[in-house]
Amino acid sequence: MKTILITGCSSGYGLETARHFHARGWNVVATMRSPRPELFETSDRLRLLALDVTDPDSIALALELGGPIDVLVNNAGIGLFGALEYSPMQRIRDVYATNTLGTIAMTQAAIPQMRARGSGTIVNVTSSATLASFPYAAAYTGSKTAVQGFTYSLAHELAPFGVTVKLVEPGYGPTTAFTTNTDVDLADVLPEPYAGHAAPILAGMAAPAMFTTETDVAEAVWTAVHDTSGRPHFPAGADALALVA
Repeated sequence: MKTILITGCSSGYGLETARHFHARGWNVVATMRSPRPELFETSDRLRLLALDVTDPDSIALALELGGPIDVLVNNAGIGLFGALEYSPMQRIRDVYATNTLGTIAMTQAAIPQMRARGSGTIVNVTSSATLASFPYAAAYTGSKTAVQGFTYSLAHELAPFGVTVKLVEPGYGPTTAFTTNTDVDLADVLPEPYAGHAAPILAGMAAPAMFTTETDVAEAVWTAVHDTSGRPHFPAGADALALVA
């Protein structure tokens, strides 16, 4: 049995991906800042660990307790929606610390065991915002686009050691907590003169014609992990696939 470690499993894409792999016989190390055992059925193939991807000591401990892993999924992330002009700089730093630097730190910590073994897969979860730009997500898009470039470069770097690096690009998930963990009031980051322009965009987000589900992402991660074609990226969700088309 292979072992997968997934970050950001307290909700949304990470939670569903952990359940998806566990249901298919994998050993799963599901990590989150504050473990919530009630989210999962008890199993000897499932471990819940506390992990803060912005804390080097937390990363080292989680990888030590998680044991040897075959797959790392960097899913932990923070959303930020609003006009850049009014977005607090500290919140922007938080977004980059988790989305970008957290992904890099987790990857850096996992590489030695994979390189020594001569096998392993790293999947970085970004966003369809890297496929087509949209307003009021400049900081968030920047943090995910940085991961995109990082992933492509690292894939070349680790290929000689038998380690593959992939991207999964989810679309908009209305059932996920895109901005609830940023501690920013939408009214504060979309005041006049932006509010009028943003209104139809917010309306579209409230009732999207196409969107991404948690299952879409879990299945895309599964496909990315098992892909042997060398394909580098895997859009997830009807809206992301439409952007690619």
